[in-house]
Amino acid sequence: MIYKVTKNEQLKVCLDIIHKSFQTVADDMKLTKEICPSHTAFMSLENLQNQYKNGNPMFVYEFSNSPVGYFSLSFYDNIAELKNLSVLPEYRHLNIGKELVNYAVDYTKKTLGINKIKIGIVEENTVLKEWYKTLGFVHTGTKKFEHLPFTVGFMELEL
Repeated sequence: MIYKVTKNEQLKVCLDIIHKSFQTVADDMKLTKEICPSHTAFMSLENLQNQYKNGNPMFVYEFSNSPVGYFSLSFYDNIAELKNLSVLPEYRHLNIGKELVNYAVDYTKKTLGINKIKIGIVEENTVLKEWYKTLGFVHTGTKKFEHLPFTVGFMELEL
């Protein structure tokens, strides 16, 4: 079951899913809060609260009555950005991520009337990049940011 976050009190659960999910990426890349404080694995509750206050729709995936997945959306220039797609490590490979992406696509197109979703990923994470390609996303470019020890890859999906 996927449901929309409707209360500020739910954000701690969302943040827990984000932290645990993105920590595996941080561990694989040997990222720490000191080396890369802006990495999603180290996101602050205040950051998530600001996204919520700014009206970014947020969604939680429940599996056997436990919250195990999360994503949010932001918008600009009639384009949606899929943010912080997360599935707890012990629930990966159960198609939960695919269900979350499909839900994001449906919500973006049917509820918001937007016809394009973009996402930024760690470019060096080739497994993740290939996974998004299987869902129809197209790689559109890369950018190296001075404050990040990795390259950001950009992908998009026409709806």
